[in-house]
Amino acid sequence: MENITFFYQYFIFIYSLSMTVIYISLAVFGYINIVRNKRKYTSKEEDDLNLLPEVAPGISVVAPAYNEEVIIIDNVRSLLNLEYPNFEVVIVNDGSKDKTLELLIEEFDLVEIPYPYIQKVICKPIKKIYRSNTKRFRRLTVVDKENGGTKADAMNAGVNVAQYNYFINTDVDCLLAKDTLTKCILPVLDSNTRVIAVGATLRMVNSCEVTHGEITRVRPPERVIPLFQETEYLRSYLLAKMGWSMFNVIPNVSGGFGLFYKPVVINAGGYDPLSHAEDMDMTLRMIAYMRNINEKYKIVQIPDTCCWTEGPPNLKVLRRQRSRWGRGLLQIFVIHRKFLFNRKYGRMGLWVMPYALIFEFLAPIIEFIGLIFLFFLLVNDQVNFSTFWLMLLFVYLIGITISLVAISFDILTKKHYNTYREYLKLIIFSSFEAIVYHPLIVLFSLQGYIQFLTRKNFSWGDMTRQGFKQTETTDENIRPEVKL
Repeated sequence: MENITFFYQYFIFIYSLSMTVIYISLAVFGYINIVRNKRKYTSKEEDDLNLLPEVAPGISVVAPAYNEEVIIIDNVRSLLNLEYPNFEVVIVNDGSKDKTLELLIEEFDLVEIPYPYIQKVICKPIKKIYRSNTKRFRRLTVVDKENGGTKADAMNAGVNVAQYNYFINTDVDCLLAKDTLTKCILPVLDSNTRVIAVGATLRMVNSCEVTHGEITRVRPPERVIPLFQETEYLRSYLLAKMGWSMFNVIPNVSGGFGLFYKPVVINAGGYDPLSHAEDMDMTLRMIAYMRNINEKYKIVQIPDTCCWTEGPPNLKVLRRQRSRWGRGLLQIFVIHRKFLFNRKYGRMGLWVMPYALIFEFLAPIIEFIGLIFLFFLLVNDQVNFSTFWLMLLFVYLIGITISLVAISFDILTKKHYNTYREYLKLIIFSSFEAIVYHPLIVLFSLQGYIQFLTRKNFSWGDMTRQGFKQTETTDENIRPEVKL
């Protein structure tokens, strides 16, 4: 038993030290990447693209919807208000049981149209396709389909209908910044290598003020769980993914928001309806496709906050979200195990998959075993408290420091909050994350692993929407269509 105790203590030390070194390195590379991005892409490049619509590639914005009557109208208005010369909005009603479709038909004067539908990737049958009789809504297409049980199936329907080679994958509970499409397409136009996907920063829309489908006042979430998740997202996007982007080893482009090159998505087989992590699954299969045909590719992360999503308002929704992510992560390693440590798949096989396995999938398991082991040591009076508190303080301070760095990166990119007092709120709550929020994430992730191993059936399911703080919305604020 003494040998086991000795081994595990050193294992935890090496594991924690490795994770600390990785995050510090990602912070350094993330900072360099953010500074480069700010210097390279300014408002001048964005203005030039809007003034020269003939060089702006068409972009389809695809947003699946299932029982979203609370927020569907605001979301669609937000999408129609995007500032870009050549885009369309495709809303996929995935068999909603509420008034989602009826509200869309009434609000945007939709009528069924004959459509030459070609199924390029597999999805449940399409019932009807709608477009508006009103000129200001000409960009909008609504697809009504049978429920497929997952977002992936709905996305495939959207990909089948989308007319442009680039598409945005987003959620209907998201609001996009007006300049989103311009910011996402600039790295594509600027690269000599095929950019197959672009990711951006996601933030919490909870407690933000919304007018005419546009965020007019950014505020930190009032509820505790979204507030914790706000800082978590900043760490994930501005620190980790911006760091990984330096080496073209981004593990996944978020399912909440991302720009994708449609031909590669189609050739890779589209989104997997059976996947519980369709975003990472799609990213890996796109990379595998490019490696199989021996073509160079890039996946780019930009630091700009382009998407605002509604975070879980309570523990029930948080548990549902994180257990699904846990199921998805385990599923990834079961389905795509051939990529792991496989030189044929380059950086994905030798960097992305090993990192995800060791520091993402195994992390909750190691932490849980560590707690049991600590309890065992305490019961047997084998804890050296003189070093225990020192190590605990060190780990705690490292966690807070990483959060502070991520928050400072957000201010460097763009100061979204009006006052530094609001940023102070994030900092204060981040100091409690390790003892309040993180243990829940570990527990729900483990629950997701168990659910996958017991082979329970899961579907997209209902999500409780709170809606947005807003003032009255009118049709006059929808941007007119630009004809090319």
